[in-house]
Amino acid sequence: MSEVFVIGGGLSGAEAAYRAAELGASVTLYEMRPDKQTEAHKTGLLGELVCSNSLRSDSPDSAHGIIKRELEAAGSLIMAAARATAVAAGGCLAVDRTLFAEFITSKIEAHPNIKLINGEVASLSLFNPGALVIVATGPLTSLALTGELQKIIGGQSLYFYDAISPIIDAESVDYDKAFFASRYGKGTGDDYLNCPMDAGEYDLFYNSLVNADKVTVRNFEDAKVFEGCMPIEAMAARGKDTLRFGPLKPVGLSDPRTNVKPYAVIQLRAENVEKTAYNLVGCQTRMKYAEQFNVFRLVPGLQRAEFLRYGSIHRNTYIDSPKHLNTGLTLKAMPNIYIAGQITGVEGYLESTAMGLLAGIYAARRARGLDTPPPSNVTACGALVSHITNSASANFQPSNINFGLFPPMPIKDKAKKRQAIAARALADWEGFIAESYR
Repeated sequence: MSEVFVIGGGLSGAEAAYRAAELGASVTLYEMRPDKQTEAHKTGLLGELVCSNSLRSDSPDSAHGIIKRELEAAGSLIMAAARATAVAAGGCLAVDRTLFAEFITSKIEAHPNIKLINGEVASLSLFNPGALVIVATGPLTSLALTGELQKIIGGQSLYFYDAISPIIDAESVDYDKAFFASRYGKGTGDDYLNCPMDAGEYDLFYNSLVNADKVTVRNFEDAKVFEGCMPIEAMAARGKDTLRFGPLKPVGLSDPRTNVKPYAVIQLRAENVEKTAYNLVGCQTRMKYAEQFNVFRLVPGLQRAEFLRYGSIHRNTYIDSPKHLNTGLTLKAMPNIYIAGQITGVEGYLESTAMGLLAGIYAARRARGLDTPPPSNVTACGALVSHITNSASANFQPSNINFGLFPPMPIKDKAKKRQAIAARALADWEGFIAESYR
């Protein structure tokens, strides 16, 4: 049986290992946790989510909806886990993060073609020359392996900073001041818990937020932050109304008790099926813990909030993929090494999963002597590959899947155009999967 080695048990690594194993490869998966933790992880479970528990929009004609359908059509382990452990989140797909990671871990441990080894891989010299190795170590790649990759590609790793939101105990919320509702009535009606603010309450919150002490970003002169995970205080610094037109926008929401639309609102999304914990949506932050305690407790309904996890900021590492990565996700300097997940320069849970899925397919088929051309850029997965390998920008930046990455469609009506892009993507993707799974 052909051999494939996977380093990293996050979403991308677990997906790569599972897909390669399903295609008949003998897979060895290395995960350094729990023996060696990262600055953001808390457990030794595979697929542990360290930021939001949301996998974004589930609408079939949204960009994230398209990539979900592609992954599901390919038999994605991560999507199977997400569907099995979903929690209510309106039009989004969110998961119970503990059940989600337990699902992934159990499937990997039970697979007859996968051997799981807990321990750090500090050097690629562990493997025989020419061995097919998938590096899916994610944005928190260990310093030792980061140094190894730097030697191979002959340059410095790139980086940006990623912030996560606080999680609070559901029992500490004042439900007399908060109300359940989803924007525009989507979902079941109680998917989100909303903490409304009037103009005066917002002013107090805003002023306290912008004046709060923040954690200093050490060792780097330029604190680059990915827009999709911008700390709330960084957004607030752009202007007083930025939050009201961003994560705290009241659009599509009215307090059912008064039928009044709030001036601003903080939404809370359930972290688990039992709804014993809530995530403060859009409130990723690098405020010091004591400041988070004080600032977020100014929000009506959160005056007695008990924090189960404070928000934080950490470094994310990725390579300059257009310079160093082939379209088959192998390093140009060492073509037996595949790079998968967020370290490639994609941003987001599903995007990382997609790169793992493709790397697993490529490695398993190559082990059998078969070539696999990348999917067309009319598909979501192919559009991401095109972005990370063909970007002409001198300042390569991570990207989520978005409609700007797809080839244009000559249709003026926006809704019809997106439906057409989705239909075209899934039709082409089905052909890619049929050919790749032979």
